[in-house]
Amino acid sequence: MISFWIILTGALVAVSAGLLGCFLVLRRMSMVGDAISHAVLPGIVIAFLISGNREPLTILIGASTLGLVTTFIIEYLHKKAKVQGDAAIGVTYTFLFAVGVILLSLFAGQVDIDQDCVLYGEIAYVPIDTLITASGMNLGPRPVYLLGGLLIVIVSFIIFFYKQLSLTAFDPGFATAIGISTVLWHYLLMGLVSITTVVSFQSVGAILIINFLIGPPSIAYLITRSLKRMLIYTVIIGILIAFFGYQIAAYFDVSVAGCMAVTTGIIFAACFVYTSYNSKMKKKDIVMTQIPQSAETV
Repeated sequence: MISFWIILTGALVAVSAGLLGCFLVLRRMSMVGDAISHAVLPGIVIAFLISGNREPLTILIGASTLGLVTTFIIEYLHKKAKVQGDAAIGVTYTFLFAVGVILLSLFAGQVDIDQDCVLYGEIAYVPIDTLITASGMNLGPRPVYLLGGLLIVIVSFIIFFYKQLSLTAFDPGFATAIGISTVLWHYLLMGLVSITTVVSFQSVGAILIINFLIGPPSIAYLITRSLKRMLIYTVIIGILIAFFGYQIAAYFDVSVAGCMAVTTGIIFAACFVYTSYNSKMKKKDIVMTQIPQSAETV
């Protein structure tokens, strides 16, 4: 049963982050997701210092606020200060992430947050953090319920606002022309990315969340150019990563989250080789059809 909870948690993280990551990949904003996943750390610490507790709602508010601030700073540096996009991302997230690490170090005695857990996560401990009713009934791991609720929110968000999300991703100019605010949907997406990052901290940490945010949708993008299929493939790939990643970790007795990240790389490499081979074969077939048939030899 322990294996089931670990795999389920990994799958929920990969699917939740991956669905949002599809739109980041299509918007060419993959590194913004990386920036947010690191920059929300000071928001978590500050929220705890102000409230004095680690209630999920308090932490989510603090982290989401920092996530939106990060996005705003990056956009301001890029559009107003004319800083290159990658430079704006690099300067912003490294600064804010460093501030978070320093705050953790300074207030380590007051902030009940393990630095290793924040940075690397430990999904193997998920089955220990359980929900127990007043009557003593064990309802299962707390992270599973949090991630399950988050996944429902993300899926509902994509289903109900699929038109706005797809238009702002593929053709922001047309979206603006028909009255869809690209700025609004940009910040809504970034807000959800921030929340997903925070909820996933306990399981995979700040460093590995970017793998689940960008890995599955990048693999799906290699296979298809249809957004709907890309979303479906992302879900399937996320589940496969969780399952095989855990099996590899159990076999070698190493970090589960790390093996899930490695599994992502292996699947990406395999899909890349496969699609590259198919592309070459198609080009070869086209060339062969264009070559006129030679005259029959006597």
